[in-house]
Amino acid sequence: MTAHPFKAARDFLMAHQFDYATAHRDFRWPELSEFNWALDWFDAELAKGDSASRLALTIVGDGAATRTFAQMSEASSRVANGLRKLGVRRGDRILLMLGNVVPLWEVMLAAMKLGAVVIPATTLLTPVDLADRFDRGRARFVVTSAAETAKFEGLAQNLTKIATGEAPAGWVRYDDLLDAPAEFAPDAPTRATDPLLLYYTSGTTSRPKLVSHDHQTYPVGHLITMYWIGLRPGDVHLNISSPGWAKHAYSCFFAPWNAGATVFILNQPRFNAAAMLEAIAANGVTTICAPPTVWRMFAQEDMAAHKTSLREVCSAGEPLNPEIIEHVQSVWGLTPREGYGQTETTLQVGAFPGQVVKPGSMGQESPGYRIRLVDADGNEAEEAELCVDLAPAPTGLMRGYQNDDGSFAPLGQAGNNAVYRTGDVATKDADGYFTYVGRADDVFKASDYRISPFELESVLIEHPAVAEAAVVPAPDTMRMNIPKAYIALAAGFPPDRATALAIFEHMRGRLAPFRRVRRLEFSELPKTISGKIRRVELRKTEEVRHAAGTRDPAEFREEDFPELRQA
Repeated sequence: MTAHPFKAARDFLMAHQFDYATAHRDFRWPELSEFNWALDWFDAELAKGDSASRLALTIVGDGAATRTFAQMSEASSRVANGLRKLGVRRGDRILLMLGNVVPLWEVMLAAMKLGAVVIPATTLLTPVDLADRFDRGRARFVVTSAAETAKFEGLAQNLTKIATGEAPAGWVRYDDLLDAPAEFAPDAPTRATDPLLLYYTSGTTSRPKLVSHDHQTYPVGHLITMYWIGLRPGDVHLNISSPGWAKHAYSCFFAPWNAGATVFILNQPRFNAAAMLEAIAANGVTTICAPPTVWRMFAQEDMAAHKTSLREVCSAGEPLNPEIIEHVQSVWGLTPREGYGQTETTLQVGAFPGQVVKPGSMGQESPGYRIRLVDADGNEAEEAELCVDLAPAPTGLMRGYQNDDGSFAPLGQAGNNAVYRTGDVATKDADGYFTYVGRADDVFKASDYRISPFELESVLIEHPAVAEAAVVPAPDTMRMNIPKAYIALAAGFPPDRATALAIFEHMRGRLAPFRRVRRLEFSELPKTISGKIRRVELRKTEEVRHAAGTRDPAEFREEDFPELRQA
């Protein structure tokens, strides 16, 4: 059985679910030469025997549906055969841009069976964003909803386009793929190191980086995410994350199905915390992972009124404030456990089931990972960049960053002292608990989305009024941060309301809502002697103002303009 080493590693972690010391000491990544998670695990294990009739997926709200493991296995095989008939071959790249609908999971499994590479994409992307997916990402196929097809007009030649719903002219109906035979036969074995996923992640000084994962880095690597959440067979797991982002693959795909748990989704037109709490209680959700923004929204509701079946509650994305942890403990008797990972990795650090939770700390290093704090000179320090030891590299680490020519950048320097640098600064206490300090560069999070200042600044300076711009996070009680731009104006443009409105309008046509600058301030930009902008100084200014509850007269906010429809 190809999946035997994988299953043995899974069973070991489940057997030591509340024994972190043993799991950390004795866990070993399975050694795999050939492995196709969809065929060797999902079809061969989950879709057979006693688990075949269990629910693999439950969606309530918009697009409500349920699928058993057996049904999902058969449908994904039909889709794989349908895609093969359309010309999808091993190594071909499929841009997958769907919301939380059943075809999203079917295509993921189908592509895996074929040996194709999936480029996950959020429906928030603009045509400019999509053009890059076809340019550097080299996507030859796209699966999206009929509502999104207009974004693809004129973007790429020789592109096979597939749409769910009422497909327009020139697009293949997704439902036609399901008419293909239910029996799927792979054309060749899948090597564990064959490419599987290509993610785009924000950088600080360049375009988004292309993160490549293979058939073991995420499928096998997320055994650790399964262990962190505390998932068991038969659980009903809710992860609040949007498709297109790595966290969706973390906890809406690999981790729950590694455990044989049900993926639970509530689709809402706009996030409503009260409705989400009602759904958690009504649908027997047993485990949940949600970003801090959601936990803060939950805390504003009457959580005690909702009698849930929750056993494990987790948070990821940013540190969760102690007040929220205490509130959840008081109303539900459960302690939210934090975890840290990246698009480039699986879970690196976490507070694992049964461990003492230290408020403010991310927890301890994951089984299978060796984490070091290394400064810019390569020396270990009490506070330094959080790094992954590459001697040996953990299975949950990416294949690498893809360069524009298709080659891969090295993960780290060669030698016994090689590390992968995460770009995040942390501290470590005497008990081995890590505490997040901040980004080593200028990337920040707003409403749990990673924001690259460089990308936003590049759009801003396209406007004739903007001579220079620096984007920094402005603290916000609910959304964690809001992107704010400090702008040095070009000659002849006054620092007034009309100029601010023109810049806001300029951004609305070029940036997806989650990346849009929401505040502007006209100002001279602080710089180093060499002319580099000191964003750290601007960050501190925003923190001081937020703490004092003040606002500079030169600041303009998007909500100040009724003529701008709120996104």
